[in-house]
Amino acid sequence: MNAPFAHQEQPVSHPASRPDTRTLATVAHTAFFLLLGASVVRFLLRHPGEPRTPWIIALSITLALLYVLGPALGAAPTARRLLWLGLVVTTWMILVVLAPSFAWCAVPLFFTALRTLPPRAAVVLVALLTTFVVIAQLQLAKSFDPNLLLAPPAVAALATAVFVHMERQAQAQRTLIDDLIRTRRELAATERREGTLAERQRLSMEIHDTLAQNLSSQQMLLQAADRTWETDPATARAHVRTATGIAAHGLSEARRLVHDLAPPELADGAGLADALRSLDAGPDIEVRFHLEGTPAPLPDRVQSALLRIAQGALANVREHSGARTAALTLSFLGDQVVLDIADDGHGFTAPRTDAAERGHGLPAMRARVRQLGGTLTIESTPGEGTVLSAAIPLEPAP
Repeated sequence: MNAPFAHQEQPVSHPASRPDTRTLATVAHTAFFLLLGASVVRFLLRHPGEPRTPWIIALSITLALLYVLGPALGAAPTARRLLWLGLVVTTWMILVVLAPSFAWCAVPLFFTALRTLPPRAAVVLVALLTTFVVIAQLQLAKSFDPNLLLAPPAVAALATAVFVHMERQAQAQRTLIDDLIRTRRELAATERREGTLAERQRLSMEIHDTLAQNLSSQQMLLQAADRTWETDPATARAHVRTATGIAAHGLSEARRLVHDLAPPELADGAGLADALRSLDAGPDIEVRFHLEGTPAPLPDRVQSALLRIAQGALANVREHSGARTAALTLSFLGDQVVLDIADDGHGFTAPRTDAAERGHGLPAMRARVRQLGGTLTIESTPGEGTVLSAAIPLEPAP
């Protein structure tokens, strides 16, 4: 198994990667090639054997090849993307000058310009393309037609207005989703802090009312026994016996407190496998559990440590990895028990040293494993997921 643990924020998807934008891009690309092909066929049928035919065919092939390169450059307005857009528009303009019937290929180019350029620059380019369309249509017309002068600007204005409106709505939705996610995380963090403070207060009261009171009583009794040991041995021995009883009671109270701190998933005799099988990482992540080898009885502290590690690992998967699935594998290998947590998320570059690890999750997991004489390893590669493996010996290490 080699997948990774992502401890980084999920990258915000670019607008061009959203399903609705991809669909619109596919429609625009298809329309462009249909219009380009129709324009070539129309020219060849109406102008057979003209000297400019080789130029028209060569420019059409060049324009098609340039357009195919567009998706590989992304939608961000980088220098390479802007150069590509300039070459596409220039090639199309030359084609329109040689053959006005290629003018309607500008309609898909409207979408490309609006996707690539800032709003003002995109509007300027759309206006330039529209001007070429109007001029080309007037050249093709046998007589002046007002529709040829007004229809292309109207279509361009409508297409631009619809695209800008859709982009603004999408941006508003992304902002709203980001606000909701941030608010949910803040609420979860607040609830965790409040729960931690409440648990600390409960434990402090429990310790004060039981262990601290018992220790204070033992101290007083032993001091009294020390003062009367020579003069009244019987009373001193009675004090010691009473202190012994209080110590036994305090020991039972301490064990009760430790039991209360154990994971509730392991209460009532539930085994580690059943506890791991019941874990989840949220509604968007499928968690699978696998058991390998012959199960052997595990000490309570080993079960508790492995369960806490699994819970922390799944929390990291949910918060940072962007994974769709996670797999828990509990393996009994005779002299050791191994827990693997793998996900198919973004992955990350695993730190080479423990000191380079960020946050509290991984250091806490390493501390739990080391206390039991085990090891914690992480295998991760960006883009290929993560696997975290905790191995604990079933016998004390020599």
